Amino acid sequence: MSVITDLQMRGVKDILIASVDGLKGFSQAINSVFPKTEIQQCVVHQIRTSTKFVSYKDRKKFCADMKPIYTAPNEKQGLEALDNFEKNWGKKYAYAVKSWRDNWKNLSTFFKYPKEIRKIIYTTNHIENFNRTIRKITKTKSSFTTDDSLFKLLYLITMDSAKKWTMPVFSWNMIINQIITYVLHFNSSSSVIFCSC
Repeated sequence: MSVITDLQMRGVKDILIASVDGLKGFSQAINSVFPKTEIQQCVVHQIRTSTKFVSYKDRKKFCADMKPIYTAPNEKQGLEALDNFEKNWGKKYAYAVKSWRDNWKNLSTFFKYPKEIRKIIYTTNHIENFNRTIRKITKTKSSFTTDDSLFKLLYLITMDSAKKWTMPVFSWNMIINQIITYVLHFNSSSSVIFCSC
């Protein structure tokens, strides 16, 4: 909650979409400060949660049966795929089906958007990869002589990682236009500002 209120105090007026992992209470914290924000729970985290206790011999078929849920062209077909998944695995792995059903509201948000936008918002893995890079480098250091030495190291890690961020997002111009259309259609009173950092 403190992170979200800090964003608001620093000038963020609203958030269109927040892609989050399965952290308890995070969605509620976002919606309490930014009530119009749509929450998309990370599909990759959901898959990991679903397969956590699946036996090795079932895993390949289990994942193949789960894939049509999140690759469906729309929410209706996603729910149909979830029904089929439940028929096949509901008795053996009831917790996996229950997890999809319990989280469906936040797992299905990306179905409202065109395919190009879905690829950007359905997972938090890009952020996690960056955090993993930071942990990998900083864990080898037992201590830092000053705060400045830590900040310099974090700066260098960020600059090195930023080289990978220069790759353009496929169909970015189309995505921008679709987001603007979506925002103006559903919230005609707001203006849309895009900035690259």
